[in-house]
Amino acid sequence: MNPKRILQGSTRLRSLPARAFLVLTVVASLAWSLGFQFMQSAHAASYCQVSYTVTNQWPGGFGASITVQNTGTAAWTSWSLTFAFPASGQSVTQGWNGTFTQSGQNVTVTNTSYNGNVAANGSVNPGFNGAWSGSNPVPTSFSVNGNVCGGTSATPTPTTAPNTPTPGTTPTVGTTPTPTPTTGPVTPTATPTPGTHVDNPFAGAKWYVNPDWASEVTTAASSVGGTLGAQMTKVASYSTAVWLDRIAAVTGGSGVTRTLAGHLDAAVSQATGSQPVVITIVIYDLPNRDCAALASNGELTVANNGLANYKTEYIDPIANILSQSKYSNLRIAAIVEPDSLPNLVTNLSMSKCSEANSSGAYVQGIQYALNKLHAISNVYNYIDIAHSGWLGWDSNFQPAVNLITSTVKGTTAGVNSVDGFISNTANYTPTTEPFMTANQQINGQPVRSANFYQWNQYIDEASYDTAMRNAFITAGFPSSIGMLIDTSRNGWGGSGPQGSRPTAASTSTDLNTFVNQSKIDRRVHRGNWCNQYGGIGARPTASPAAGFDAYVWIKPPGESDGASQAISNDEGKGFDQMCDPTYHGSQQANGGNLTEAIPNAPLAGHWFEAAFEILVQNAYPAIS
Repeated sequence: MNPKRILQGSTRLRSLPARAFLVLTVVASLAWSLGFQFMQSAHAASYCQVSYTVTNQWPGGFGASITVQNTGTAAWTSWSLTFAFPASGQSVTQGWNGTFTQSGQNVTVTNTSYNGNVAANGSVNPGFNGAWSGSNPVPTSFSVNGNVCGGTSATPTPTTAPNTPTPGTTPTVGTTPTPTPTTGPVTPTATPTPGTHVDNPFAGAKWYVNPDWASEVTTAASSVGGTLGAQMTKVASYSTAVWLDRIAAVTGGSGVTRTLAGHLDAAVSQATGSQPVVITIVIYDLPNRDCAALASNGELTVANNGLANYKTEYIDPIANILSQSKYSNLRIAAIVEPDSLPNLVTNLSMSKCSEANSSGAYVQGIQYALNKLHAISNVYNYIDIAHSGWLGWDSNFQPAVNLITSTVKGTTAGVNSVDGFISNTANYTPTTEPFMTANQQINGQPVRSANFYQWNQYIDEASYDTAMRNAFITAGFPSSIGMLIDTSRNGWGGSGPQGSRPTAASTSTDLNTFVNQSKIDRRVHRGNWCNQYGGIGARPTASPAAGFDAYVWIKPPGESDGASQAISNDEGKGFDQMCDPTYHGSQQANGGNLTEAIPNAPLAGHWFEAAFEILVQNAYPAIS
């Protein structure tokens, strides 16, 4: 995967000119699983029929699906639908399977490049997430290609308050919650009955050790020997996540040593007494996966029915396996689709990301996964929020909060479908920069204005995660949500091509010199993400600070980020030049610097012993 900051993208909604005469009948309906229904009446038409369904609603937001059916005898080559929101506070925030434009209360939806042709009796299904204030009535006036269509509507009046969060206390919007990390771990409470859904799945649990990864580590350690070999052996005893990066990883296939069920069986066998075992899995197979990179591209594509396959061939089997009674005493932490939603915030200028956005593949796929997994009481969902060096800028931070919030609120359980968020997945950003703060003044200039940080508000993960947690609580999430940080490679101890870890703050009065001499992040640019000369960071730890559920190792140390040259494979993984140590990246990607990648790397996810030895040697705290 590619958790880096790339050029910031923007969603631009465009309208197309009217093309053809159509007569519409409109059916508008709202169906909520929480016990109420809205309906707009319909009249049959000889050319088309449109249904407008509000699929879910929550305070301040809603999701809607529109089905446009060609009921005529001739195929369409293009289509354009217009309607007006009845209330001034209603708006489209994100759309898919159509190009959405809004001016005031008027909305236009036109076909995309891939769904303009609609056969007779065929249909298209644009959808969107929206916002509302005051009230959220259904539209009553529609037209297609400039032709007004009739219809009447009933005023929607909910009979049950939707998606009211029950755990924790939700602050009033506009207030600033105050959870901040504290030094030292928080003492966990007594272990509850196995299988019970708890606030923090990592607290009081025994952590699963992947026997396959541990075997690779110990095999390498035995060949190295000496002090380094002993340190490597020690690392094999720590818990790492299991990556489900293709369908075969779930159900079995070429190159798969142990399926999902095999890992769960191994986790059950590692239980001792009444102490529960927590196992972390990574849900990672969306169509157009890692749309802004090549090293971790996946097997499914939007253009080739990828979303349907993702649901039926990937998520459904995962849910079926996890729900088996023999695994009910496990605590299963699911890291849901790293990089996906962050890419929709910053990288819509890239074709694969634009396609993932316009098709709704990322949003709908994640919502489907959350619905399926949340229904299993011993599964805990954590949504990826990239890292401070990607979404920490003001221009990225709040749009990311908005997109993630609308996606989660569009699930059946709304904000209660997730247990928290994770940052720094498979990245190298330090948990803390111990010798400086973002707004510390050096010769009248804040640290964050240095070339390395480029005015980013956050120079480490702890401050970024705390701000993200506060923002999500303000957006309506319960105050029980917990944060995770992947510390598998962000220790930055020892030494490397970039120099040794500093032991104190610089005394320089030049801002850039001060930052370069004080930061423990030894990269030349935060955009360098592939196979870096980092070091193992904090060991997996439950409740390390207030508001944080755990420090975890999501990326198993020693597994490659991507190949340093093109390698033929059947895993859908391409060659990304950011993994080539001889390549100078773009000004936007990494300031035009060398990538600093470790040479001779294999495919992403494959064992890379040279990188593992470097991570162990540069661990902080040191492995002892």
